[in-house]
Amino acid sequence: MSDSDPPFFSPTPNPLLSYPFTSLLSTSTPSPNPSSNYDLHVSFQGKRKRTGVRRKAPIVSTLQSNPPLPPISLPPTPLPTPPISQTASPLKNPLEKPNIPSDISEEIIVINREATNEALIALTAGFPADSLTEEEIEANVISSIGGIEQVNYILIRNHILSRWRENVSNWLTKEFLASVIPDHCEVLLNSAYNFLVSHGYVNFGVAPAIKEKIPAEPTKPSIIIIGAGLAGLAAARQLMCFGFKVVVLEGRKRSGGRVYTKRMEGGSKFAAADLGGSVLTGTLGNPLGIIGKQLGSSLHKVRDKCPLYRPDGKPVNPDVDIKVENAFNRLLEKTSRLRQTMGEVAVDVSLGASLEAFRQVYGDAVTDEEMSLFNWHLANLEYANAGLLSKLSLAFWDQDDPYDMGGDHCFLPGGNGRFVQALAENVPILYEKTVHTIRYGVDGVQVIAGGQVYEGNMALCTVSLGVLKNGSIKFVPELPQRKLDGIRRLGFGLLNKVAMLFPYVFWRTDIDTFGHLSEDPSRRGEFFLFYSYATVAGGPLLIALVAGDAAHNFESMPPMDAVSTVLQILRGIFEPQGIDVPDPLQSVCTRWGTDSFSLGSYSHVAVGASGDDYDILAESVGDGRLFFAGEATTRRYPATMHGAFLSGLREAANMARHANARSLNIEVERSLSKNTQSCAALLEDLFREPDLEFGSFSINFGGKTSDPKSTAILRVALGAIKKKSNSEGTKADQQHSNKLLFHQLQSHYNQQQQLHVYTLLSQQQALELREVRGGDEMRLHYLSEKLGVKLVGRKGLGPAADAAIASIKAERGIRRPQ
Repeated sequence: MSDSDPPFFSPTPNPLLSYPFTSLLSTSTPSPNPSSNYDLHVSFQGKRKRTGVRRKAPIVSTLQSNPPLPPISLPPTPLPTPPISQTASPLKNPLEKPNIPSDISEEIIVINREATNEALIALTAGFPADSLTEEEIEANVISSIGGIEQVNYILIRNHILSRWRENVSNWLTKEFLASVIPDHCEVLLNSAYNFLVSHGYVNFGVAPAIKEKIPAEPTKPSIIIIGAGLAGLAAARQLMCFGFKVVVLEGRKRSGGRVYTKRMEGGSKFAAADLGGSVLTGTLGNPLGIIGKQLGSSLHKVRDKCPLYRPDGKPVNPDVDIKVENAFNRLLEKTSRLRQTMGEVAVDVSLGASLEAFRQVYGDAVTDEEMSLFNWHLANLEYANAGLLSKLSLAFWDQDDPYDMGGDHCFLPGGNGRFVQALAENVPILYEKTVHTIRYGVDGVQVIAGGQVYEGNMALCTVSLGVLKNGSIKFVPELPQRKLDGIRRLGFGLLNKVAMLFPYVFWRTDIDTFGHLSEDPSRRGEFFLFYSYATVAGGPLLIALVAGDAAHNFESMPPMDAVSTVLQILRGIFEPQGIDVPDPLQSVCTRWGTDSFSLGSYSHVAVGASGDDYDILAESVGDGRLFFAGEATTRRYPATMHGAFLSGLREAANMARHANARSLNIEVERSLSKNTQSCAALLEDLFREPDLEFGSFSINFGGKTSDPKSTAILRVALGAIKKKSNSEGTKADQQHSNKLLFHQLQSHYNQQQQLHVYTLLSQQQALELREVRGGDEMRLHYLSEKLGVKLVGRKGLGPAADAAIASIKAERGIRRPQ
């Protein structure tokens, strides 16, 4: 999203939903028009997909820049929060005056006078302030979507989130909350509290008060977890807290997986070097930020000042730096517009091919320095994705952008091994247990490591995508073909590092990064970026990154040669400045590509793949016996440490749900259609030109249009933002900073994430729905109260919907665009 985006809007799915919030957001002088919206012009700073290191190009005095935006004051409530889930954006634009009952104050509960601040906290936690997430809809947290019940549930949910974030080291009890929740809302309190606790949004982590909740003796079935990385450890702790008997099998001699902090020593110096995952990418919604707070640590912001040096060691000319960076960003914008016009062809085209094509067409005659600088930006992009640009999907390489966590990129002082150590405490982990076979069936699971067989009720596989691709583990029976295809389609790239402990710091201490250009395009990613850990590692530590093709070549480079090359680069930069570069006291070179327990670094969307493949990898198999977690199973946060952690919490909730259902002899509803990937694409295509459209409702008819009983597919767009006229809204509404931030955050989610919910109707019911008067809220009421229809996410559509979709597609002969 750029600074030129239109003003923010904050529409709501039900006029009742806006009432408790907007009433508290008003300024001291009541607006004469209560239905008017706020004319906001403050934009979020544009940020592209995890483009490696965040850097600020040097300021050139001859260039003019726009004046900075006025600061926005945040509420004092701590903001590091749990994950952002896909949000159900609002339906109705508040510009349209809602038909609010006169006795609304008697129906909507008032918990306190902090509804605005609590809505802000919910937003930063990933929940829309006045609607439900798809996850909540699928969990049936309320009896029907829309209406007073939903309003009150959301108020209670936001309150619970806010109260826990006031002190994340405490265990928040339901009894504590009950004192401020009206008695008649006890059911909603139970629903919200149980949802947030079971899904790991509150009461998670490593604080003593939370660890005390783990029962001394398990009372629930046994679970085997394969892999002691962040996903496995997060799931293990959560499941142990739920009362399950857990054992973790880890092939290495240590826990942490691809998060590895090594203590480096030499002479009297030592430092903690993060050889794997190192940067917390965003803090506002990052659960690892909460873990850090529970550990009593302050995170160190990675400063965005990143000077670049030419191959000869001289600083890059600031004018040239800005020129090339702007040209690079323009090319990325052109590729983004290109894929929108290419349709389905974009799925089979690489980002690299598109960038190169545009560079050749639009690139002016450039100097060697400009070309080297352009290649540095390409290397930085390959670092961000752990993949070659020639392998990245033009269509979906940045599909996770809408879920980017806000806030700074940070280091944890002392290294991320502190996370691992805290999460692994008192978790039963068996090391050097290399799993080679997993058997699963209706009676449970068997996991075989060496000559030992471990039996359990369920198993959670958290091994890397590289291990799954390699076929190192045999699954009996074989995994479903759709999962095998997803494993094959997704990409798994490589990033390597050279960590060096020096006798003293000889580089600048006011920066955390600096870059180096290469004359050889094929070596553009070789030691292209240096991270200084001197401020957080405990000693003078410098780490050089190796990305792209260079990362693969690095696997076979002798360590002495690698260190020698790095020192040559450093001396070329600093010795002309009169600074001596000493030999390192200790050096370590990573080899993540040949590590048999990782076989790579992290995932990306390769040519031919899509974000749906992450969902496919996350699907359980064997009727709820074998589950999967890890960074490659989360389409929202792939290739991140917090993504791995959150996937563990997600699967702990899923496993507990299946175990509870089995104990009650209840069959768990399958939330996924058999053809999720194709179903999603076809639904999107079908509703480009629906048969019937009114308000936020769209309908496609299947079968014979003359048959009133034939099946129709209804879609409701939650987040259908309507443009407001120039006459609506006043600048006076900008006076309240909390109000400004509230609408800014709400609109941030609305514009990035639009949720669609669906249901099946008969053609006759669809036509009756069209005739309902009173707007979208009355149609929602008619659906739930009159027709008894439940709206679900696309994953909740079953085989009947698949058949209807296929029928409509066949009739229309639609091609599938992306």
